Amino acid sequence: MTDLSPSARPHLPFRDQEATARDDGAPIVLLHGFGGDRLSWQNIQVALSTKKRSIAFDLPGHGEALDWPRIGNAGVAAKAVTQSLESLELPKVHMVGHSMGGAVAALVALRNPDLVASMTLLAPGGFGPEINHRLLRRYATATDASEMEVLLEQFFGWEFKLPKFLASTAAESRARPGAVATLEAIADEIIDGRVQRTLPRDDLAALQMPIKVLWGTQDRVLPTRQAHKLPGIVATHIFERVGHMVHLEIPKDVTRLILQNAGA
Repeated sequence: MTDLSPSARPHLPFRDQEATARDDGAPIVLLHGFGGDRLSWQNIQVALSTKKRSIAFDLPGHGEALDWPRIGNAGVAAKAVTQSLESLELPKVHMVGHSMGGAVAALVALRNPDLVASMTLLAPGGFGPEINHRLLRRYATATDASEMEVLLEQFFGWEFKLPKFLASTAAESRARPGAVATLEAIADEIIDGRVQRTLPRDDLAALQMPIKVLWGTQDRVLPTRQAHKLPGIVATHIFERVGHMVHLEIPKDVTRLILQNAGA
């Protein structure tokens, strides 16, 4: 078994995409959602690389961090991300988070405002109590590719054509020892009965950094209305005919807004 103690692995597993142009500024940090991994950002990272360096982490209990010493809710993941940034000696970053990763990014910024230069949140968790808890729990325990395909379709807009490899890849990841139990444990922490725990939205709006929130009108995981009453200082971008997986459905628009927020 791989030694995953802090001394052996001081930071979360990550994918580092260097910029193809000169980039002396803060890198962009990408945090995936529940049940995902850092590879879900691969196309976004390539697109960002024309102007910015980016780093995509595996959150605790996901991807190559399945056996991370401590797993849990967004607060636990935020601590692991912050420690990883310190280990990599990154004093300033632009945070981007999707779904659960959005809640993680928000908590990193709330706890360490001097660390975060900007924040771009894609259908973020924690912005309202409503959550499709049944779908997430079924997704956590699914191991069959056919069942996974039916569930994954619920994460995307109705017109989006689901790539065939997504279901098989997700099913393969669940076949690893402990993968299902780990996701179930994380789901139990982020879902409080039938609702999700919420973030202090006014405290987020008070942060001295540019904040963008992106959402799709066909999101069947977290309802778009959670973005409708955000404080006016938060820039909200709502996309028609887009589901929960904003970065996979409209990657060009997402890349553009991330770079815009990062001042690139």
